[in-house]
Amino acid sequence: MSQKRKTLIVIAGPTAIGKTALAIQLAQYFNTEIISADSRQFYKEMSIGTAKPNTSELAQAKHHFVNSHSVKQDYNVGDYEKEAIICLNKIFDKDNIAIMVGGSGLFINAILYGFDELPKASEELRNQLNQSLLNEGLTPLQAQLKELDPQYYQEVDIHNPQRIIRALEVCLSTGKTFTSFRNKNPKKRNFNTLLIGLNTNREILYQRINHRVDLMLQEGLIEEVKSLTEYQHLNALKTVGYSEIFRYLNKEWTLEEAVEKLKQNTRNFAKRQITWFKKNEGIIWFEPSESEKIISFIEEKLSE
Repeated sequence: MSQKRKTLIVIAGPTAIGKTALAIQLAQYFNTEIISADSRQFYKEMSIGTAKPNTSELAQAKHHFVNSHSVKQDYNVGDYEKEAIICLNKIFDKDNIAIMVGGSGLFINAILYGFDELPKASEELRNQLNQSLLNEGLTPLQAQLKELDPQYYQEVDIHNPQRIIRALEVCLSTGKTFTSFRNKNPKKRNFNTLLIGLNTNREILYQRINHRVDLMLQEGLIEEVKSLTEYQHLNALKTVGYSEIFRYLNKEWTLEEAVEKLKQNTRNFAKRQITWFKKNEGIIWFEPSESEKIISFIEEKLSE
């Protein structure tokens, strides 16, 4: 791999594994900038529940796609691909290396391989699915997706109604699986990629997740969610960390139930992230504590 050819270093892995700290360390080491591929850290109104890098972390390296959009904007993976590639090209104009970090597999894949334009569903079908979500909740839609596209069901964040409904729109309007439309013809990119995965023992990961949720609550998660009450119908907020607290605020659950569900849903989400990333055979896996080993590995690959 020649230094002249630009290289994107991607840091992937489950939530709470330590991706942010490693990304900052690498950005400082290679004197470059970070592009976030976390589909919730874009939103400036959502900070605590998305475990966004804090002020001091943001000051340590330049970040893109953190606090870049509002929950009121309709923003999807296709938009992200276009904007992130433009951003990457600007970084590569002055640096040989850029860092991408995040746990949203769909968004990372959009940059690595391009995002296939999916068939448009009728307004009528979309309304029907949204109405079903409103009347019966997410469970029947999850079951329907499991039946129509078991492969995507295993990979998707099943607590994200937006993703479930989008996949069902495609399945129901085409009679084919959502999976069959994804990345059929990967786009050629003008940069090399190095994929680094962070993972650890399941028990340790779950402890980290539970601890992170406790910290979020101490930092004011309930107040943050309360301040977003008027937007709770928006897709951006129908996500782990927000939907559970809304159910507490709407008096459907006790605080204890909401916190327990939040921890459980986050653990399940992490499991799905690992399943997704393990499918990519190009990812080289490390423990979060192995940052020096990771830097040596990257240096070796860059000099090849």
